[in-house]
Amino acid sequence: MATPVDKTPFAHLYPFDSHFVEINGWNCHYLDEGAGEPLLMLHGNPTWSFYYRELVKRFSPDFRVVCPDHIGCGLSDKPPADQYGYRLKDRVNDIETLVNHLNLDGITLIVHDWGGFIGCAFALRNLEKIKRVVITNTAAFLKISGKPIPARLRVLRHIAPFAVPAVLGANLFARAALYMAPKKKLPPDVKAGLIAPYNSWANRIATLKFVQDIALSEKDPSYEMGRFLDDNLYKLSGFPMLICWGLHDFVFDTDYFAEWQRRFPHAESHGFETAGHYLLEDEPEQVGDRIKAFLKKHP
Repeated sequence: MATPVDKTPFAHLYPFDSHFVEINGWNCHYLDEGAGEPLLMLHGNPTWSFYYRELVKRFSPDFRVVCPDHIGCGLSDKPPADQYGYRLKDRVNDIETLVNHLNLDGITLIVHDWGGFIGCAFALRNLEKIKRVVITNTAAFLKISGKPIPARLRVLRHIAPFAVPAVLGANLFARAALYMAPKKKLPPDVKAGLIAPYNSWANRIATLKFVQDIALSEKDPSYEMGRFLDDNLYKLSGFPMLICWGLHDFVFDTDYFAEWQRRFPHAESHGFETAGHYLLEDEPEQVGDRIKAFLKKHP
């Protein structure tokens, strides 16, 4: 049974009302703050809507900010692996269900980490609903040729006898990210908020399944969706795009930043020397300023 999430240690940082939509029998938690044009913010692994808290606060006075927790993450239900797919296609279908439930249109998509794969696949399947795209430390294409994934991800992905107790038992993936993903030291309440939903063996299933779902070869279940993204990502070139990048990312490093710039040479891009993978923990105000200017430039 999933362990309830105690929000007390970080409630002052996350002063939002919770909303839920049922998707195939599971409750998907999301934030829905403000009114106006929708900004859809999609998180990655092992974060949740808490990661976007400063952008939610900043933009909800002028926009409708929708920020879901993927199934298995945050305050959403955390089904056992035999009752939910935990594949990229499932994630994309979930976002489509949420967007249709909320009747969102003219969406500004803001993505990070796995949110890039999920959000861009959603966008390519729903181009008529998209207005702008904001990319941060992510990918939405197959692995860069000749570039292996980091060793720590390879170990967790391939060595099941180690990965299961390390990720589900010791919470190694989420705990290590607290120190490796940001460039700056996180305050205790922020660390508590980031890790709070992953407080038991059962609640950590998504952190492992995300790593196992990385598509590296045609044998991998999500490779077909990865190929779809790789082949069709260019279709997003018709939308205004902002790329903000923490330059000290240990996974999505500067090679990925350069690949986004190569694919979208007309996009506005900014690299942040003072930030790592958790860009919005390191530089929320600077990134917020860039997004604000971008939204104003492309009304």
